[in-house]
Amino acid sequence: MSSFEIIGGHKLRGEIVPQGAKNEALQVLCAVLLTSEKVRIEHVPDIRDVNKLIDLLKLLGVNVREDVPSACESGRTFEFQANQVNLEVLQSPQFREQAGALRGSIMLVGPLLSRFGQAVVPQPGGDKIGRRRLDTHFIGMERLGAEVEYKRGAYLVTAKKKLKGCYMLLDEASVTGTANIIMTAVLARGTTTIMNAACEPYVYQLCNMLNSMGARISGVGSNLLTIRGVKELQGCTHRLLPDMIEVGSFIGMAAMTQGDITIKNAQVQHLGLIPQVFRRLGIEVWQKGDDLYVPTQEHYEIERFMDGSIMTVADAPWPGFTPDLISIALVVATQARGSVLIHQKMFESRLFFVDKLIDMGAQIILCDPHRATVIGLDREHKLRGVRMTSPDIRAGVALLIAALSAEGKSRIDNIEQIDRGYQFIDKRLAKLGAEIRRVD
Repeated sequence: MSSFEIIGGHKLRGEIVPQGAKNEALQVLCAVLLTSEKVRIEHVPDIRDVNKLIDLLKLLGVNVREDVPSACESGRTFEFQANQVNLEVLQSPQFREQAGALRGSIMLVGPLLSRFGQAVVPQPGGDKIGRRRLDTHFIGMERLGAEVEYKRGAYLVTAKKKLKGCYMLLDEASVTGTANIIMTAVLARGTTTIMNAACEPYVYQLCNMLNSMGARISGVGSNLLTIRGVKELQGCTHRLLPDMIEVGSFIGMAAMTQGDITIKNAQVQHLGLIPQVFRRLGIEVWQKGDDLYVPTQEHYEIERFMDGSIMTVADAPWPGFTPDLISIALVVATQARGSVLIHQKMFESRLFFVDKLIDMGAQIILCDPHRATVIGLDREHKLRGVRMTSPDIRAGVALLIAALSAEGKSRIDNIEQIDRGYQFIDKRLAKLGAEIRRVD
């Protein structure tokens, strides 16, 4: 198990390029199972969760070839061909172990069911941030004609006859649920209409990729999708978007360290409210073409609502503020001037990391599992370095941002959690001037 040792107080300066989007990668990599032809995917991040999913595809018999060696600032390019998939592997202890350790393994179900009529996936792992139910995935598949059975800690999904399109109204706008149902429906007979579909950029990208493979999906980018089934899909080339969670994280790092950072090729049109929410926290975020620039600020002040009441930052389905950046917004507020209520609506355990920030000197009141009030210190009292443990990906990076701005030395244990979502983060931050070291 590894740790980060950080000497805080260094201002980060320079340019940084966001990695390919982790959440998009976990969807489009599974989509290669929908065709026997070659699929080329560019800008693939070198992170633990994505690498584990690639290993799962190899285990299933997918031929995987990497075109471009791993590099610190640029993503990788892979070519996949699923023309010899071995379905017997689904019953193996090795598959159960590897799939059970990865939340993203749930995305294998839709493509396997759609093309081969069967899929098995153990109860998937991932961040311990509260309940993350899978009902939306499986109810949608049942509506298309599949049978779902939960047995001995695994889901067995089968289609005894050809899947058939239908109308469905999702009970929640689940991103992964929408993506899984889309991949199930593209090869089904007839027309599938999905109401209350998630419309995050990840789903937008998946739909565009599938359409380039020969699928017939309309309404892309909206919450009403119409999918006309086709007999087969072809190969394609697809490039991942920059990771918007990394973009938001770098904005927070620049603000907390009084840095001066340019985030290159941020694809601003796919960021939704992210820059706007950080501006509400008082951070200057300038757009220069497709780049974002965060200049040095001695102080930043949280806005108030028009009636003078305290600002609330809450997560919401797209185009609302993504829940993956709530932890970053919270830690950034600790050094602002003013107060803010952070409301994490979607996951009831995601704010439990604030006790570490309180140990560092932050003024935070945890109201309940979903809400925390942050009283900004306005840099009058700097955070102090402490030893802490990363509980999940996003909280881990929030603690890393706090450590970068703190006085003295901090140590973050269990950084494998951070490695699941951020590639070479220590090396990339060191190039910006951070004093950070990876230790065993």
